[in-house]
Amino acid sequence: MGSTECTEREHVIEVTDLRRVYGGGFEAVRGISFHVKRGEIFALLGTNGAGKTSTVELLEGLAPPASGRVRVLGHDPYTERDMVRPRTGVMLQEGGFPAELTVTETLRMWAGCVSGAGPVEEALALVGLQGRATVRVKQLSGGERRRLDLALALLGRPDVLFLDEPTTGLDVEGRRDTWELVRSLRDAGTTVLLTTHYLEEAEALADRLAILHAGRIAALGTPAEVTAAQPSRISFRLPEGYALGDLPPLPELGVCGHETRADEIRLHTRQLQRTATELLLWARRAGVELRELDVRSASLEEAFLGIARESSAPSAPHDASTVAQRGAFAAARRGLFAAGGQNGEQDKERAA
Repeated sequence: MGSTECTEREHVIEVTDLRRVYGGGFEAVRGISFHVKRGEIFALLGTNGAGKTSTVELLEGLAPPASGRVRVLGHDPYTERDMVRPRTGVMLQEGGFPAELTVTETLRMWAGCVSGAGPVEEALALVGLQGRATVRVKQLSGGERRRLDLALALLGRPDVLFLDEPTTGLDVEGRRDTWELVRSLRDAGTTVLLTTHYLEEAEALADRLAILHAGRIAALGTPAEVTAAQPSRISFRLPEGYALGDLPPLPELGVCGHETRADEIRLHTRQLQRTATELLLWARRAGVELRELDVRSASLEEAFLGIARESSAPSAPHDASTVAQRGAFAAARRGLFAAGGQNGEQDKERAA
C-alpha cells in the first residue's frame, strides 16, 4: 500500500495551501493547510470575517479554490461531488424547512433524497425529538429546530459530519446533550468538523482545532497546545503599605508581563509553577499576606482574544460585490442541503 493511500485513509479531510478569492480580488482564505483524522472532532474557530465560512464552503464542494488542494474522503469535493456527498452530513445554521410539514414528514422527505438513509425514528431518538414527531415545524422552538437540523444531518449515517454552530439557541441541558451525542458519534468512527462561536464548546469537544484570523491559521493543535502558547495569570492584592516594587525583580519570578489595577496586581507568566512557587516563598519570608490570590492557566478564550489582538492582517471588505457573492453561496448551501440537492448543481453554477 502506497504512502498516499495510507494518508488518505488516516486523513479524512486534507487541506493544502488553500486560497479562495472573491470578486474584486479580496482573498478570503490565504494559503491555509490542515488535516482532520478519521474519528476526530476538529473545530474551526475565528472572528467574524476570519474565513471560516469560506473554508467550509470549499470543503462542502460549493466552489473550487483559487489555488491549493482540498480532499474529503480522498476525493475533490467540487469535481467529484457525487463521490463525497452521499457520505457526508451537513448541519446548516438555517435549515429552510417547509413550515407546514411535521417533524416526521420533514425527515421522511429528506430521507428520500439521502443515500442509505437510516430509520426516521432512529434519527428522532438521537436528538430527543420523539415527543415532537407530529408537531409542525412552524410550532417548534428555536432549540428544537436546531435539533431537527442535526437529525437531518445524521439521517444518512455519514462518515463525515459538518456542524455549523450546532448548539445555537439550545438551553444548557440541550447543549450538553448535543455534546454527548457528538462525542458518541466520534467514538463510533464519525469524523466531525465543527464551527462554533462558543469557545467553551470547542474546548469541551475538539480533539484538535484551528483558529483563523483574516484568512490565515493563527493557531493549530489540541486545545491544550493552543492555550499553552499563551501566558498564565496570577492575580492578588498586597496589604496596605506594599506595592509592586516591593516584590523581587519580576524576571527572577519568571514573569513576562504585568498589570496593576488599583491595588490589584496581575502577573503573566509562561512558567506558572516556578512563578507561583517563588511568589509564595517571598510572601512567606516577608510575612506578607497575598489577598484574593488567584492562579489560572490560560484558557482557550484568552488564547483566542490574544490572537485577535496580536494579528494585524486586514479584515474582509464590505464592498457590494463581495457581500452579494457571499449571499449567493449561502443560497447555494440551502439549495444543496436543505432542498435535498435536487437543484444543487444549478445553484452551484449560479453562485460561482
